[in-house]
Amino acid sequence: MALTNATLSLRVLARLLSYPDADLRAHLPEMRDALHSEAALGAKRLAELDALIRSLTAQDALEVEAEYVQLFDRGRATSLHLFEHVHGDSRDRGPAMIDLAKTYEQAGLYLAEGELPDYLPVVLEFVSTQPPKEARDFLGEMAHILNAIFSALVKRQSHYASVLGALLEIAGEKAQAVKVAEDEPLDKSWEEPAVFGGCSTEGQAKPGQPQPIRIVKNEAQRHNVAQGV
Repeated sequence: MALTNATLSLRVLARLLSYPDADLRAHLPEMRDALHSEAALGAKRLAELDALIRSLTAQDALEVEAEYVQLFDRGRATSLHLFEHVHGDSRDRGPAMIDLAKTYEQAGLYLAEGELPDYLPVVLEFVSTQPPKEARDFLGEMAHILNAIFSALVKRQSHYASVLGALLEIAGEKAQAVKVAEDEPLDKSWEEPAVFGGCSTEGQAKPGQPQPIRIVKNEAQRHNVAQGV
């Protein structure tokens, strides 16, 4: 059975996890249309994402932005920096960052200066350039992290949990609750997990001209939005 192409959906999900500034909120209707037109996700998951989009649209702009910062910048349980969950503050995090950045470069993708390669929206931009099987396998390698973030978001009753659930669905994995420690490094929960273990470019490099990832920093310089959906 052929795997579903989820290129547009992955780019939309990357945007939905990015800082909800005015530009992002202005494109929410188009993002919703893209998710439904590609139909890479099931009806139930699409309905959950619709609820998130409605929430981002209906709330006051300042409330949306403050809620995002409170949700993703306060403690490790919901951090969108994936190696935070694996390596915490250990010295292993630096080499892992370098290896992941090299994976992007070998596939013809480049980060803006100062951008962290383990930021989930950036990872998803990379995954969106890969063929369906490689994209699914790459997401599958980080499924345990995605499930941990998913569980932390469900615990907070956040609509953002739908985005992590969608990523797990694309990976062919089941979104399920796992036990996570609030504001503690998740690397204690997994001993030497196989995260990004398949980061060789073999079978992942995209043919054609290099397509750099272009990143725009927001005013706080901590939330980055990859351009284009």
